[in-house]
Amino acid sequence: MPRYGEASKESVKRAMRERKHGTLRSGRSGRRVTSRKQAIAIGLSEAREKGAKVPPAGSSRSRRSSSSGRSTSRSSSRGRSSSRRAGNSRRSS
Repeated sequence: MPRYGEASKESVKRAMRERKHGTLRSGRSGRRVTSRKQAIAIGLSEAREKGAKVPPAGSSRSRRSSSSGRSTSRSSSRGRSSSRRAGNSRRSS
């Protein structure tokens, strides 16, 4: 069973053509789209709005595990010592 319908293929095709000609613009900011992946995402999003057969957005992202083992908290000093910052204040006098 195909994942994408014919209408979604046409929408992506149109978005890719616009990107190639330099006329495809992003939604809110209106900046020109140069990325191939961004053009595909815009085409699929527009097809989704029209009701074409397209998988829900973010389905590929939900498969990934969010716990990759990295800690999200970082120190505010980022490895710099406070004495180094205090030394810069002497230059002002």
